[in-house]
Amino acid sequence: MYSEKVMEHFRNPRNVGEIENADGVGEVGNPVCGDMMTFYIKVENGVITDVKFKTFGCGAAIAVSSMVSEMAKGKTIEEALKITNEQVAKELGGLPPNKMHCSNLGADALHAAIRDYLRRRQLKDTGCRCPYCDQPLTGEETVCQPCQTKINFCPHCGKPLPRNTTICPECGGKT
Repeated sequence: MYSEKVMEHFRNPRNVGEIENADGVGEVGNPVCGDMMTFYIKVENGVITDVKFKTFGCGAAIAVSSMVSEMAKGKTIEEALKITNEQVAKELGGLPPNKMHCSNLGADALHAAIRDYLRRRQLKDTGCRCPYCDQPLTGEETVCQPCQTKINFCPHCGKPLPRNTTICPECGGKT
């Protein structure tokens, strides 16, 4: 049984769509249930000024995406990173146990968009270089063009990671 708030966000989802030239984009999915969520964020002076989403999934997934988009708008990056699946479910008046994974996906998609934003900003600000061939990276690429190596980025600080690492040498975060 869904709460009235879940039903309202399912029937009238807020912030549906895509942001052209988004500052960050995050996509997550659950292969078990087939839900897919993509979040787009616009950031000004460290504050999320706009959030849009596209969700393919059940009613709970749509309601969660709508609620997460509302919860994130106007928050600083740091505040938005603290949004949890429990908070999302609570804001919606609860979710059935078999739909709690939807709240995980919503928070995860938002956090992925924020990590993408941080990675892009870090690359633009510091003029990062490929850890394999030392060529400059633009901030948009995930494959270094000169050496054709896939670049993995730290989910915490956004810096490029050396191959086969589990700890970021820049921030010490676990990858």
